[in-house]
Amino acid sequence: MHAVRNLRLCTKDCVCLFVCPTGATDTETGQIDFEKCLDGCRRCVDACPSHAISLVMDNYPARPAKDKAVADALLNFMEQKHREEALAKALAASASTPARAKVAKALAASLRILAEDGAREAGYMIPQSTESKAFLEKLLAQRPSVAGKQFPEAELKELLSLL
Repeated sequence: MHAVRNLRLCTKDCVCLFVCPTGATDTETGQIDFEKCLDGCRRCVDACPSHAISLVMDNYPARPAKDKAVADALLNFMEQKHREEALAKALAASASTPARAKVAKALAASLRILAEDGAREAGYMIPQSTESKAFLEKLLAQRPSVAGKQFPEAELKELLSLL
């Protein structure tokens, strides 16, 4: 782990300069030298009065693979939340009072977040995941109709080339 500084929070109190045993902190540039920073020392983090310094991991653990049954259940969950979101949007559009419309819009937004969480947990919202790439390839092969719009084939091919 190494220290990083959030420049937006830094008030230039410079206490980090005095507590850093290696001189890794630099208030001129706002950078912390990873080469000099001791692994997990925390002295600058604990001393910073503006809480502008925190620790980040050098390496993140590999994400464990989801069981196929779990991934399928998450996708079913996502599709159900998508249908419920459409219903909530329809309720908002036909609401008899502004208060009811506001509640229905909030419900729709909440359902969207739940659907995105399901997709992310199933591995579909991590751009470099094999699931995302397979999904995009499936879209390209099927070219589903998009209400009155041309299918974005060129953009999809470019996106796949970047992954």
